[in-house]
Amino acid sequence: MAILRSGVTDRIFPGAQLCVTHRGKVVCHTATGNFTYETDSSPVTVSTIYDVASLTKVMATTAMAMALYQEAKLDLDEPVVDQLTEFAASEDIRHAFITARMLLAHTSGLPGVINLYERCFLPNEVLEAVHRMPLVTDPGKKMEYSDVGFILLGELLQRISGERLDQFCEKRFYQPLGMWHTRFKPPVEWKQNIPPTENEKHYRRRVIQGEVHDENAAALGGVGGHAGLFSMASEVARFALCMLNAGEPIFQQPTVELFTSRSSVRKVSPPESSRALGWDTPSPPSSSGRFFSTRAFGHLGFTGASLWIDPEHDLSVTLLCNRTWPDRSESSSSGIRKLRPAIHDAVFQSIQQS
Repeated sequence: MAILRSGVTDRIFPGAQLCVTHRGKVVCHTATGNFTYETDSSPVTVSTIYDVASLTKVMATTAMAMALYQEAKLDLDEPVVDQLTEFAASEDIRHAFITARMLLAHTSGLPGVINLYERCFLPNEVLEAVHRMPLVTDPGKKMEYSDVGFILLGELLQRISGERLDQFCEKRFYQPLGMWHTRFKPPVEWKQNIPPTENEKHYRRRVIQGEVHDENAAALGGVGGHAGLFSMASEVARFALCMLNAGEPIFQQPTVELFTSRSSVRKVSPPESSRALGWDTPSPPSSSGRFFSTRAFGHLGFTGASLWIDPEHDLSVTLLCNRTWPDRSESSSSGIRKLRPAIHDAVFQSIQQS
């Protein structure tokens, strides 16, 4: 696809994968570019593995919440402190009113992005900092996209299930769906098939390749409720097909509908929010472009990843790249913001014409 290749020529990313499904089948699966901008860099193929960043929030943490909810183990409106008593130790008494529904809707009142890694060097130190974190707004009053909230949500789900997030997801989702290259903390032998995300200058001070790009997730040991997952576009598309197939063989249709609908957060979210439970929905100008229906749902990742699913048109689009290479410049950020909707528009128009 020419528009995907333009991302390389315009130096938005050195390489990328695109996988499109329509009516239950993969109709486009392609790759372009290289791992980096160097002429001798490895080429990106359809088998290249990417750090999918915040797609972790939907493909791992939200998925785990969905599974526990339909097993009646997760009460979306139970105060988090009922399960995580450590979270009640904060001086901010408003912690007592936060629920899993609010965490999923990003309306808990917890701050958005906090550089916990600057003062926390071990996973337990990160979690202790989250437990003490003062709120920036009252719970349920404002939508603020919060990595901190999903770190807390991941901890809550692990407490409820008695299993680690990565182990639960591998056993319950990725293995049943045949997603053999989707996991947290990829083994060292995968490194040569994973493009670097950044030549980082401020924290680890080295090229980040084969390990999570997100610094807070790194401080958590590579497994966070907000980031840490690696995958390839074809396997993200397998997850999308599951969601389009009424959740089969993992979820039940009412669970899928609940978690992907804005109405499910109405009581804990301001009316202008585009969020569902974990998932986002189109809100112009949307990264999903002009044509995806109001029933569509998706999510983005800081490294450049995106996943949009439209049940009305039985369509999914997965884009994976490393737009953060060699650094997280504003030019690559603005470039990917323009390119994503253009790619989705081109895909949709091509599907309509076929």
